[in-house]
Parts: sequence; C-alpha cells; structure tokens
Amino acid sequence: MTVLPDDGLSLAAEFPDATHEQWQRLVEGVLRKSGKEASGEAAEDALSTRLEDGLTTRPLYTAPPDGTVPDTGFPGFAPFIRGGRPEGTTANGWDVRQRLAGTDPQRLNEAALADLENGVTSLWLTVGRGGIPADGLARALDGVYLDLAPIALDAGAGYAEAARALLDLYAARSVAPEAVRASLGADPLGHEARTGEALDPAAAVELAREAAAGLPGVRALTVDALPYHEAGGSAAEELGLSLATGVAYLRALSAGGLGVEAALGQLEFRYAATADQFLTIAKFRAARRLWARIAEASGAPEAGAQLQHAVTSPVMMTRRDPWVNMLRTTVACMAAGVGGADSVTVLPFDNELGLPDAFARRIARNTSTILLEESHLARVIDPAGGSYYVERLTDELAHAAWEFFQTVEKAGGLAAALRSGMVAERLAATWAERSEKLAKRREPITGVSEFPLLSEKPVVREAAPAAPSGGLPRVRRDEAYEALRARSDAHLAATGARPRIFLAALGPAAAHTARATFASNLFQAGGVEPVHDPVSVDPRTAAAAYAASGADGMAVLCSSDALYEEQAAAVAGALRAAGATTVFLAGRPGTAEASVDEYVFAGCDAVAVLSSVLDRMGVPA
Repeated sequence: MTVLPDDGLSLAAEFPDATHEQWQRLVEGVLRKSGKEASGEAAEDALSTRLEDGLTTRPLYTAPPDGTVPDTGFPGFAPFIRGGRPEGTTANGWDVRQRLAGTDPQRLNEAALADLENGVTSLWLTVGRGGIPADGLARALDGVYLDLAPIALDAGAGYAEAARALLDLYAARSVAPEAVRASLGADPLGHEARTGEALDPAAAVELAREAAAGLPGVRALTVDALPYHEAGGSAAEELGLSLATGVAYLRALSAGGLGVEAALGQLEFRYAATADQFLTIAKFRAARRLWARIAEASGAPEAGAQLQHAVTSPVMMTRRDPWVNMLRTTVACMAAGVGGADSVTVLPFDNELGLPDAFARRIARNTSTILLEESHLARVIDPAGGSYYVERLTDELAHAAWEFFQTVEKAGGLAAALRSGMVAERLAATWAERSEKLAKRREPITGVSEFPLLSEKPVVREAAPAAPSGGLPRVRRDEAYEALRARSDAHLAATGARPRIFLAALGPAAAHTARATFASNLFQAGGVEPVHDPVSVDPRTAAAAYAASGADGMAVLCSSDALYEEQAAAVAGALRAAGATTVFLAGRPGTAEASVDEYVFAGCDAVAVLSSVLDRMGVPA
C-alpha cells in the first residue's frame, strides 16, 4: 500500500474565502426577488429573529472582526462555561432522574423499582402536600439500594420533616455517610414564589450545616427556577432570579456559620429545558458562567461549579394531542445534555393530564437512554462549544440575566422583590408579549394551533394531586386554545355536534388548497369543525352547498386573489342568501373588500377570531 505524503495541501486551497460583504450582497438579491429592498446590515437584519430578553438570532455567525474569540476556559475550571467537571458526563452520562408523583407509597414503590430496573439512576419524590407523607418514605423506597440510587426531595414547607425522615432512613439501613447521595430540596424562597407563604430559612441552614459536617454527597438546598419559568418568565429572567435565590442562600448559610466554599457546596440548581434547542444549550452554559462570577466575587472562584438539574418544561406540554410532547421532551432532553446538565428529568408526555401511567414513564426514561446509549451524546464534552452562534448566544444571555439579577438586588433581594410584586409584574409582562405571539400563531403549537385533530380520542389519566398555589401563576402555552377547545367539547356533549363553519373553496384545487388548508387548521384550533363539501363551489352551487353543510351561520371563502376578484362577491351574496350571517375571506385585508365581512390570514389574532366566532355561534364560554 502506498502512503501519500502529507504535503500540507488544503482541498479548498484553490477556492478564495468568501467575505461577509459578498454574503450580504447575495442576501440583498434574494430579498429583492421577494419585493424587499435592503442592503448591507439592513439586509442581514431582515433575516434576523427577535427573541425574548432583547436577544436577536442572526442569520450568520462568524469570527469577530479582530479574529479573537473569547476564552471560555476548560471543562471543570472557572468560569465553568464548558462544564462543571473536567470529565463532563463522559463516564456514565448524565444522571437520569425520574420524577414520581402521587400520594400512595405502595404505588410509588412499584413505580420506583420498575424505573430503577430499566435505566433510571436517581429518583425525585414529592413529599408532604401533594405527595407521600414523610413517614411513608420508608415504604416508598423499600427495596431501593440507597447507596446506589440518589434521592431528591421536593417537600415545600415540610422540607425539614422530609429531610429528617430521609436521613433517618439512611441511618436505619446502615448506609455509610460517605455513600449517601441526596438532594434534600430545602427551598424556602421557591416555596414562597409558588405559594406566597414565607418560610424561616433557619431549618434549611441547620440541614446544610449537618450535611457539610459529615455527608459529603448531600446538598441541603435547591435553587428551583421552575416557579419563574412556569409563571411565564424568559430564559434571562429564570437565570437572574436563580442567581438572586442562590445569593440569598449564600448569605443565610454564611450567617449560619458555614464558610463560602462549604456554602457553595450545599446548593443544587434546577432549570427548565425547552424545545428551543440552542437557547436551552446556551442557558445551561450561561448559568454556570454566572454562578462562577458569584463564587469569584464571594472569594471562592474554584468552588463555583454549579450542580445543575434540568427538567423538561411543563409550560411547553400540551393537553391536546399529547403524543407530540414526546418530540418536545426529546429535543429538550438533548439540549440539556449537550448544555452540560448534571441530571435530567424528562416529564412524561401525559404529565399535564394527571398521573402518568407506566407507558409514559417508560418513554420518559428511555428518552435519555436512547440519547446516551444510541446517540452517544455524552461521549463529547460541551459538543456545542466553539460554535460562534452558541458562544455568542451564551454571552448575550448571560449579560441579560446579570442585568436582571442586578435589578432584583437593587430592589432589596429576591424576597423583597417577590413581596413587592416586582417579580410577578415583570414575568406577567413577558408572558403577555409571548401570549400575543401564541395567539397570532407566530409561535406555533403542533397539534394545538397547528395541525389540530378534532376527531382525536382524548387521553384520560387519573387526577394528580393539586399543585401548590397562591403565589406566582402557572401558565401553559396551550391555555388560550385549550379554553376554546373546552367550549367546543361542551357544545359537542350538549348537542351531539361541534360548531361548524363552511369552507367555500373556489376554482380548481391548485387555486384553493393552500388557503383552505390554512383556514381548516385555524378554525380547528378553536374547536370549530370545517365543512368542505363539495370540493369546489361557484355562485350557482354555493347556496345549496352551504345549506347542506350544517354550518352555524359562518362561511369562509378560500381561493386565489384572482378568483376572489372574479367570484367572491357573487359567492358571498349567495351564502348570505342561504343564511350565512358572516362571510370570512382567507387572505390579506384589501382583497374583495366589498364582498366579505372579515379576513383570516397568517399573523391575524387567531384566538380573538375564534373566540368571536364561538360567541356568534352561541357556544357558551
């Protein structure tokens, strides 16, 4: 075999490097063909996407003009952007942490053993209100090897009792102190955010002192950012409030006698992972950088590695077509793992419907298993690192979060900001802006606002215990559409039929298919059944077709602009003569203005339109 010498030649050597300016000129040409005139930076801006927190996703990311790239350090070393440990998760992958909900210790025990036998590596239990009683922990964990499977608790106001019950259980089963691996879940500020109930942190400080003195594998406090995410907060707001929480706990622990390094070692951070892949990756990387800055300012820069627990976002989960949640949680789990989370909880796809069944828990745990064992995502440390996009997004998100953190600190800290209403007002404003995008379907929800299926068979689950309430609200992306669909469901139960709208398709399929599909999706998102029979109508057949459709006083014209000019007025007149009280047109306002009552188009407020339609059809709210 002949081995060719390495002559240093590059396969691309004969091709000159393209410049940023050349790329912009190509963009200008594409925009010009679509009727937009923009040049230079403006052309690039036209292809950019505005995110929350004042961030913008650009269409192209390249090295900085001076050729220097910011130093992100090494995995396991400050500022920990690339990971909290030098080896990352390459040894065993991330910790697959399964959440177990319910109030029956026996049933939880059966679920826990099944999960641990099939790939789960740690358990997350709700104890106290909404979960098992503290004295039921022993039964729930019967048969669990406590020296092998870490336990995380979520006990709200009863965290001290739950923690004591768990620590007593370790002692009763003769688990060596150095073998204990647990997160006791004390989170007084998180509980206050959830319920509005203030808690004395003294018991949490005492647990931390005990853990620091003789239980090296135990973290006493959890900085849970989920209450802020579930209240509609953005990524930067979630990070900023987690920093404020962590700083408040550091102050309390220091006042309680712990040194800075010991105090830092008593905190675990919990963040939401969403189906926005790159934003989630950047969020976990930025969180470590920010906390490293806090540790540095506190005098312990090398102890600032943040221990992170990722939970797939409850906000993104839907109740309609819940099977699509499997796709959302898969992307979220992947992003959290790539972002360097130490443990990942994939919520079951039926989580928002009640208590998950065995199949849903199996899919949840297997999501991590497939990503780890078949996709080998944990074999590379910080695989997204070095991407100009990811590095810049991480940097911009970190700056936005730090700015909000400083705002909270200036307001007197997190406790004061919660009690004054500042946090609630800020998150509500963010959610209102996002709700507008959801209502206009600029942020589509597959299976809900896009491609809904009215004939789907509902997925029914046993009711879950009521979640804590009284503090910040809990929002869901699907909530506006869920309210509309609930009205339709009630109408179906009362009358035997869903509210109906007639789709008056004009001309051949090539002319009406796109807009008929758009209108069909839009109205089904609100539970209104589109009737599209016959396939196409004209002024002579429109009245008969409408009368046979059983529509509830509503019709929508679907076709091309050219056919609207020819037939819209006549068809609309025929539909009104047949009893239609409102005639919509699928298209932008300005087309056939004199012949229709309203327009539906991409970017219209779908929720407002659908709510109005149901009102006029007499469907009770």
